[in-house]
Parts: sequence; structure tokens; C-alpha cells
Amino acid sequence: MPDKINVLLVDDHAVVRAGYKAYLSLSEHIGHIYEADRGETACQLYSRQLPDVVVMDLSMPGLGGLESIRRLLGRHGNCKILVFSIHNELVYVTRAIKAGAKGYITKSNAPETLITAVCTIAEGGTYVDPELAQQLAINSAVDQDETAKIKALSPREFDIFCLLATGVTTREAAENLCLSYKTVGNHSTAIKEKLGVKTLSELALLASRHGIVKNA
Repeated sequence: MPDKINVLLVDDHAVVRAGYKAYLSLSEHIGHIYEADRGETACQLYSRQLPDVVVMDLSMPGLGGLESIRRLLGRHGNCKILVFSIHNELVYVTRAIKAGAKGYITKSNAPETLITAVCTIAEGGTYVDPELAQQLAINSAVDQDETAKIKALSPREFDIFCLLATGVTTREAAENLCLSYKTVGNHSTAIKEKLGVKTLSELALLASRHGIVKNA
């Protein structure tokens, strides 16, 4: 870890920046603290100052947080970014991590969590709020379980699964595959049992989650 960690705070609320700047400055590990009120300014300031860690809000006017992350990493591949957001929904966490962020904490975390996360990321590690990390792990396990169930479908079952997931009726699927209505109906029942769903709506949502169909 650097002797002193230089930090770039990116948040469109001046009061929020001031509060966390004051708290960060109390730590012996923190050096210079730069401020930006939007993504565009952050990109310019980063190029001039090259801070060790960027603390990035997601919801900002102009260039949003996610696009700012992508742009910063596109220009500076070694940029270390910690997302510090009001959002605790997993969709934001996964999108931020996929964009290249090294960590994610929420503004409801205890203040000392911010310093812990900044120091961890400055050392080359990653840091995700423990509760969010647990939820991500659970979701990942569920996704892996669902993927295994889908792979266990026979080729014929998978074909029918794909058709039903798009919203076609059992009769339409039977006509499309040149099968009897009864055969497709029996397959449909077996497919739902194997995938652990009860309705075609649930089946469609599962298919959408795994990218098998779009906008289900």
C-alpha cells in the first residue's frame, strides 16, 4: 500500500463529498483528497492527478457512474475504483463489478467501512460489502443450479423449452416441431418438473435470466 493513499471522490452532492472528505482526512493512511461532481470532471481530474483510488457514486447527472467506470478504465487500465452508492440492489453491484470496479459499498455502511475498502483496494485487493457479497454468492449458487438443470434437459426437451419460453402455446410448439399436442404437453410437464417451475411464466423468466430468450 502507498505511504499515503490519494483519493478522488466523485459525487454530485457537495454536502456528501464534504462529509466523507472530512472523515477520510482523519485517517493516517489517506493523503490528498480530490473532488469531482460528475463523471466528466472525474475523468479529466484523474488524468491530471492519477489518484490511487477513485470513490465513485453511481447516480449522477451527465456521464453516470457506470459509464464513468468504463471510460476511466478504457483510458487508464490500472485505475482502481470503489463504488460508493445509495443502491443496495444486486443488479447495481453486478453491473459495477462487470464494468471493472474493484469494490462496492453502500452509503448505509458504517463510515469506517469506507476507509477499510479504500485501503484494501489501494493494496490491490477487492472489497464488497459483506452482506451484498453473501447475496451475490447465494445468487451465483442458484444460477449454477439452474444452469445444471437446463443442461440436464434432453435435446428435444431443450427445443420445446426454448419455444415455450418465447410465449408460444403448446399447440404452436407441436406444429413447429411436427409433434403431437400430447407429446409436447408431456414434455412440457417433464420440463417444468426438471427445472423446478410451476408455470410457463416462471419458465420464461428462468430462460430470460440465462439469456436463452430476450425480454421474456
